[in-house]
Amino acid sequence: MATTRAALTDEDIRTLVRGATPDERAFAAQKICRKLDAATLSDEDREHAYEILRVMAQDAAERVRQALSITLKSSPLVPRDVALRLARDVESVCLPILGASPVFTDADLVEIVRVGGGVRQVAVAKRPKLSQEVTRAIVEHGEERAVEAACANDNAEFADQTLDEAVRRFERSERVLSAVAYRSVLPLSVTEKLVSLVGEQVRDHLLNHHEISAELALEIAMGARERATVDLVDQAGRTSDVKAFVAHLMQNERLTASLLLRALAQGHMTFLEWGLAELASVPHHRTWLMIHDAGPLGLKAVYDRAGLPARLYGAFRAGVDTYHSMEFDGGARDRERFQERMLQRFLTQPEIAGREDTDYLLDKMDRLSGAARASYQAQAEARRQASA
Repeated sequence: MATTRAALTDEDIRTLVRGATPDERAFAAQKICRKLDAATLSDEDREHAYEILRVMAQDAAERVRQALSITLKSSPLVPRDVALRLARDVESVCLPILGASPVFTDADLVEIVRVGGGVRQVAVAKRPKLSQEVTRAIVEHGEERAVEAACANDNAEFADQTLDEAVRRFERSERVLSAVAYRSVLPLSVTEKLVSLVGEQVRDHLLNHHEISAELALEIAMGARERATVDLVDQAGRTSDVKAFVAHLMQNERLTASLLLRALAQGHMTFLEWGLAELASVPHHRTWLMIHDAGPLGLKAVYDRAGLPARLYGAFRAGVDTYHSMEFDGGARDRERFQERMLQRFLTQPEIAGREDTDYLLDKMDRLSGAARASYQAQAEARRQASA
């Protein structure tokens, strides 16, 4: 045990085993854990180190076991049997290691969730990473606060059916439903179920951040859902089935020039392509070519065939040209930055839409600084006056 002996003095180990007070042994345990975790050990030395850890895990003093749990909570050095022993200990000992230790297997965590009680369930639910197997166990066996914590943990992986089960099991729990609603990604089926269960503020968040079906979007837009609002442009850019969304809008006479223009100004080019294809009764692949590859007359041809107002063509032309002049930069906020720049350039084009559409687009600039937004608003107003 030469390497370990170099890191740990005989006095350290004697103090750990025979220290007169729990505080002395806890201090020695902490010191030993830190040195063991930093040392490079041979296989033989590692086995000796494991025996030292087992001694600490069985110490009668809670302070000693707590020092072990806290100091090595994130260390892969802890033997699995020691980690499991600490996980069954009192709360002050079990919580640090349950919340972070990488040595637990998914099967270990599932069993802890199943039999460990609410405090341990919450500790597992807040771990830096959770697999679908563990989140399923939490939803099936966990108390309300544990399910809430897991759903609020965006590093926790959920199968779609597990989130659906969480909503079904806790459909009367505002805390759980809100935690699910504020996840960064939700399946459409869960979003639509939540819309009818949550309060107004959470519902607005759902409708502004997650995809819903074209049917529900139109139902809300047409006022069939009390106290709910939805932006069809945002939904057009969020939907996973643009073709079906456009077809449903067309069927309900909501595929308008204003909607297409607003979507274009936010960079939703795929929606514009499918929208023009639907209105013009031209296959999508031909519409794509007419917009992007057919020269300056291609867009005009499909635009006229779609029956859109001639007075708005200049705004559509400016939007398409702006789109072609821009590229995604590959950053973390790629889509958001692209939409910001698209709005900025679109609103400063010499030809723009009417007051209602311009006001709508200016509202979309709220995420920019007040000075920038005021500048675009002033330019838009100046163009209005010049054309009056």
